[in-house]
Amino acid sequence: MKALILAAGRGTRIRSVHGDRPKCLIRFNDDQTILDKQIENLFSAGVSDVGIVVGYKMEQIVDHVRSRHHDSLRRLHFFLNTRFAETNNIYSLWMARDWLKGDSFVCLNADVVFDARVLTPALNSRRPITMIVDPAWRDETMKVVIKGGKIVRMSKSISREEFSGTYLGITVFSFPIYHRFFRTVEAVIQSGRVNDFFNTAVQQLADEGVHVGPSPTLGLPWAEIDDPGDLQFARENVFPRLRDMPLAG
Repeated sequence: MKALILAAGRGTRIRSVHGDRPKCLIRFNDDQTILDKQIENLFSAGVSDVGIVVGYKMEQIVDHVRSRHHDSLRRLHFFLNTRFAETNNIYSLWMARDWLKGDSFVCLNADVVFDARVLTPALNSRRPITMIVDPAWRDETMKVVIKGGKIVRMSKSISREEFSGTYLGITVFSFPIYHRFFRTVEAVIQSGRVNDFFNTAVQQLADEGVHVGPSPTLGLPWAEIDDPGDLQFARENVFPRLRDMPLAG
């Protein structure tokens, strides 16, 4: 299985506290950034190779990874979204489509920090598409509606009365769904909707009857960091719990 980290975005809402740097380079301790933790988690979960789509301040990310992960560089791959300023993560995912061909893969946003153990149930899922979902409500993040064990709707506009869970920003795609998924992604992009989330394509497949299943967080810590409030929440509730975990071997 491969993994793709979507790290091309500009992160404008967090610049007031993080400066002119990509969000994935936020430090959660003296030694590691969010991106470091993601790479560590993915390799410890059994992922063979990790791709990183870069764009905004790409040199900062590339330099950091090469200096921090020099022993794993053969397993790390970079892809450039030259249109990062005018597109969303559906376009970043599209940039890596050829590299992802021929394998199952997990796709995640570069601004989510999480306990590595949330990956295990999702990576072992036999469903065509699996989204990691927390049953707790989190403000301003994408929510899902689950019916009959399937995710039938995903949107940031889902109300507290409707929602079944909060999406972590981590999705697993099985090998058999690859071609159908990327045909759907291509259709969205060709229609001019390059500023959509790739979940637009996932939602379309769910509407067509593809089984999009939820995978639990098991009460483990995680945070998606979009703005200063998210960062404060992570510093108070997530980072301390992750610091107490041993580093992967």
